[in-house]
Parts: sequence; C-alpha cells; structure tokens
Amino acid sequence: MLPRWPTGWSGAGALSDLNSKDADPAAEADDTNEAYGVFLSYSRSDREQAMKIIAVLDNAGFTVWWDGLLEGGERFAETTATALDQAKAVVVLWSKTSIGSHWVHDEATRGRQNGRLVPLSIDASEPPLGFGQFQCIDVSNSIADPASPEIQAVVRAVAALHHKPPVPRASPATANPATVKPAIPITRRGLLIGGAAVAIVGGGLAAWQGGIFEARNASGSIAVLPFANFSGDPEQAYFSDGLTTEIRSELSRNALLQVVGQTSSNQFRDHSEDAQTIARTLGVSFLLEGNVQKSGDRVKIVTELTDGSSGLSTWSQTFERPLTDVFAVQAEIATAVASALSIAMDADATIQNRGETGGTNSVAAFDAYLRGRDLFELHINDDSYHQALAKFDEAIAIDPDYAAARALRSRVLGVIGNQTNNTRERKELYDDSVREAQRAIEIAPKFAAGHAAFGHALFYGRLDVRGAGKPFEQAYELAKSDVDVFSRYAVYSARTGRFAQAEAAIQRAVALDPLNASVFKSAGNIKYAIGQYEEAIAFGRKALELNPERSTVHGDIGNAYLMLGQLQLAKAEFEAETNDLIGLPGLAILASRQGASTETRRLFDAIVSKHGDNGLYQQAQILAQWGKSDAALATLERARKATDSGLVYLLNDPFLEPLRGNAGYQALLEQLGFV
Repeated sequence: MLPRWPTGWSGAGALSDLNSKDADPAAEADDTNEAYGVFLSYSRSDREQAMKIIAVLDNAGFTVWWDGLLEGGERFAETTATALDQAKAVVVLWSKTSIGSHWVHDEATRGRQNGRLVPLSIDASEPPLGFGQFQCIDVSNSIADPASPEIQAVVRAVAALHHKPPVPRASPATANPATVKPAIPITRRGLLIGGAAVAIVGGGLAAWQGGIFEARNASGSIAVLPFANFSGDPEQAYFSDGLTTEIRSELSRNALLQVVGQTSSNQFRDHSEDAQTIARTLGVSFLLEGNVQKSGDRVKIVTELTDGSSGLSTWSQTFERPLTDVFAVQAEIATAVASALSIAMDADATIQNRGETGGTNSVAAFDAYLRGRDLFELHINDDSYHQALAKFDEAIAIDPDYAAARALRSRVLGVIGNQTNNTRERKELYDDSVREAQRAIEIAPKFAAGHAAFGHALFYGRLDVRGAGKPFEQAYELAKSDVDVFSRYAVYSARTGRFAQAEAAIQRAVALDPLNASVFKSAGNIKYAIGQYEEAIAFGRKALELNPERSTVHGDIGNAYLMLGQLQLAKAEFEAETNDLIGLPGLAILASRQGASTETRRLFDAIVSKHGDNGLYQQAQILAQWGKSDAALATLERARKATDSGLVYLLNDPFLEPLRGNAGYQALLEQLGFV
C-alpha cells in the first residue's frame, strides 16, 4: 500500500538526505555546481541503513547528496543548506536516534515546508511531533530488499517529485555507495504505460483467457468509476458522467499513471461488488469513486480513493465550489489523487493548458459539450447524432476555441456522412469534418484527439490514405491513456498493412480498457486483416460477451467463418447481424459460393435498392466473389468517385482476392495511396 499524503499537497512524498550532522561543521565540501535531485537526511549511527537507501536511489538513476560527499576544505553548513534548497526530494530516515537529532529535524522541516518530504521509518519508529500527519514508508523489514513493495514505494515517491519515472543505471550498482557520486540526472526514457501493454501478438486470446488482466496490478494503476449523480434530477446524469470522464482524462495525462479506460470503468456503475473484486477484475491497484451534486451555480464533489488490495479507503475529500470553478476542481482532484498515490502531476497539467487538453474556460460551453458527448456515445440512431451535432455547435458558438468540441464535431460529421446515400451531401459533410479537425489542431496542437479526428476524417472521409498517416502518428505519440486514439491508430495501421504497429497499439488499448467490446472488435478486425481467422472469431466472441448488442460483430465473425469455409456457421452469424449493410453482403457471398445465383442476385439487388451509392464497396465485394471481376473493378471506381468509405478495406480485404493480379486494382491502390 502506498503512503497516504495530506490533502492538497502538490507533491507526493519526497526524499531528504543529509542529515546526521554529527560531523564537524567545519568540514569541507565539494566545490561542484552539480545539482542533486535527492537530499538524504539521517543520523550518523544509521549510516549502514542510509547506505542501502543511497544504493537503491542511485540504481534508480537519481543523484543523491549525503554528508559522505563532503570533502576537505568544504564549508559544511553552507554546502548542506545549498544542497537542501536545491533538492527536488528530501528523504528523511526516522529512527530512535534521528528523532533526537536537531539536524534531522531542521532538514525534515525544510523538506516539509517546500513540499518535498519523503519520510521513511528504518526501525518502525513513529515520526516525532510535527511530522505525524505525513505517513511514513516503513522500510524496517525490507530495507535490504530493493525489490520489496516498500522500497519501490520510496523510488516512486522520489520519481514523483522529479516529475519523471526512475531510469535504472545501465549496470547493477555493486560499488560501495560511499564512493558513488552520480553525475547523470534522471531522464524520461518512455512512458510506463508503454510497458503495461498486454501481450496479444502470437498469443491470440491468451491475454484475457489466461486472466492476465486480473493479474496486472501495476502500482500506478487506477480506475475512475462513474461518479454518482446526487443532484436529485436524472437529467443531470450527463454532468456527473462528463465530470468523471474529464477527471479520468486529467489523470491520464500523467505519464506515471496507468488509467483504465472509460468503457471498462463504466461496467461498475451502481455496482454491488466490493472494491477488491472490482480492482482484481480491472487489474488495478486503486479505485477512485465519488458523487456530484450540482445545484444552481454551485457544485459539490465528494471523492474517495480506495486501495484495491485491502479494500480500505486511503484518501477522501469534498470539493465545494462555484460552478465557474469546475475546471480548476477537475485539475485539483487529479493532482490530489496523484499525490495520494505518491505520483505528482506535471506542473502544467491543468485544464487551463488548452494546447494539450483541448478544454474551455466557459461553463456554458462545457455543459453543452458534455450533453453532446453523452448523445454521441449512445450510438442509437441518426437522430441522436444530429442532436449531438447541435450541442457541439452550441458549445463552439459559446467558445470558438473549444478544441475538444471541434474534434468531436468532426467525428459526428463523419458518422452522419457515412450514413447518407446522397453522394454530394456526403462529400460536403466529409469536407466539413476535415476542416473542423484542422481547426481543433490549430487551437490545441498537442491535443491527441484532435489529430486522431483529423486522421479519421482524411482516411474515411477523403480516402487520403497517405495524408492520414501523419495525424494518426501524431495522435498516437501524444496520447497517454486514450483508448480511442490507440484503437483508431491500430485499425488504420492494419488497413495499411502495418500489422506490427497495429498489434502493439491494440495491446495498449486492451490493457487499458479490458471490458470494452469495441476494443475487442477492433482486435478481431486486425486479426482478420492479417488472415488469422480463428483468432478473429475468438476476439469477436469476446466483444459479444462484453456487449451482446454490439453492431457489426456478428458480421465480422461470419466473414471469418466464410474464409475458413464453414458456411453454415457463417450463415447463422450473418442472419444474427443487425446491420444489413454487413449482413446482406455476407449472405450474398455465401449464396454465390453455394452456387445459388438467383439468391445472390436477389440479395445484391436488395443492397442496391436500399443503400445505393453508400453500398458500392459491398457490391464490389459480392461481384468479385461471384466471378464478375470486370464489374467489380468498375464498381470500385464508382465507389472512389462517390467517396465510399468502404474503400479503406481495399488493401487486405480477402473478398477482393480475385482482383489482386488485375492492373486496374493495382492502379486503384496507388491512386488512393495504399502503395
């Protein structure tokens, strides 16, 4: 269990060094200007234990100042004060001896005042009066074990105050700590989240079948469960849900945190399971819960952080503010939670940093955005998408520089465009989608979702395969825990034949959102594109297990069964598919394979009649499988002119295999930018 830090403290436990000062004040010091990240404070009689802590911190890549670095001719008090003031972390070793040391008290006080204190107990002693509010990390039984949870908690606490993860030395530290004088400050070598990916490549469904999600309880992992709506008005649920999402987004921007995605977290809305069960299911160490009461121009937010291993509350706080301060509260909650986890938020990680968050300072715009997002995520029908669009329009009218609203408006425009049968109207909607995403990026250049929206608009809307690559790559690079960005990048990579990148990205998405049916659907689509049909079916089954109503998944499974030659199983899946633009083509191809030409024609005509130019790609698939290659190629060309988004499947669609050697097919691949 990580230490519990006081509410409102911006740091998170820090290490203090120097201490003992039983040494001669006239002792001389090192003349170097090198800045030390950690100041170690201890009593001279505890030197042996101090050496072990120094070795651990040095191995983790931190520069440590301790009194053993003082050299002849150095003015002791002056050098100590300078090192103490410059240190990012002040680690204090409390013991029966050091509790009585004035030097240690003074150094610990300085660390406390500067918000850099990381107190340790090396013999189970309680801290002295004035320091009891800071829970010590008790290392009395684990100081000799660098891999112990307690020692690792110390390393995380120091890393938090450096705002960077630890960077282990290239070789094990076997030297005497007294001879070590680190000269290389800690540097960021990658996000922890990258190392948290669950292995899917080559293992198919081994990740979830083997229970890997239950086993993964990374120390910096947290799930933000849906905050309850205590406003007394069910219509205000959008606000509590939206606030939950924003807090989750704030936490996700911290590179030292692994934050479970929204879909998986939302599975436990109004839950009856205990905290330990939920944490085990989601594979996290901590849960953040709360409730929101919005009344007039004020908002009250109650939050609680629970240790998933013990089920005990480790931190709680109530925030009551004017509604106009809701953005500051979001950032304040995220910072307080991170501090409680001994992981400090980046100094600029607030909702005001609009270049990264895409946020707004307008409560009215924020409210409209939350309502629009709530409607969009329902995915009910065309009406809900148009209602969402109206809300995003309202948000942008209030705050034209609201990048998050523009990014989602771009997404909605693309969805509406994809559903219309009118070619001219579809192109106009797609163009508007592109412009909106571009504007979002101009406003917030580091907003990952804006770049993802731009890539999506170019790829699906304009069929600009090459052009979509750069924004998708930028989105993936900027995203920290954005499951949607990871999934979209993964699918784009698969469609363009970059399967290694696709699988790496979808692994990250699955690890962060293990109960998200759409993520498993995407994983299945990637396996299908690779040609691993049995694994594609298994991922599809997992998606349906999580959400039996998820559209298009039965069709995905049916396609895989078709490729495996299991026609009766394929038929059952196509008949279960609720999206007939997926189900009908599958049944038509099935009929063609069975030699039922009349039935193939009937189904083909039904698609033409119902979907018109919006179903051209599916018509080409049927024609290719029906043995009518020339007609299939002509239909694909019509699809290109109509900007049919189905063409994003062109490169590795097995239904178009009969066309692979055709010059016209190759020319189309080149024209769209696949090759």
